Amino acid sequence: MGQTDDRGRGVYAISVAAELVGTGQQNLRLYERKGLLEPGRTLGGTRQYSENDLVTLRRIGELLELGLNLAGVRMVLVLEADNRRLEAELRSANATRDTARPRSG
Repeated sequence: MGQTDDRGRGVYAISVAAELVGTGQQNLRLYERKGLLEPGRTLGGTRQYSENDLVTLRRIGELLELGLNLAGVRMVLVLEADNRRLEAELRSANATRDTARPRSG
């Protein structure tokens, strides 16, 4: 398994994740209820946060500090995810175009 795969694997309990990002466990539960992130779950239902979740939680904190409410934070997160997806599609299209172009010489 590669490093990028590992970043999405839930390894942190809610108490550890809350401490790592400097917020309370109740905030993490609230963010999940509001649809801002979706941590993994064990078979018993215990939340397990990944490195990617921690990045999202830190971004949520930054946006809240800027004065956004949770609805605004959600919109920003969705737009940022859409932007990353579109940029990846553009890179892929450019790579395909570049490899399909006949070489002169």
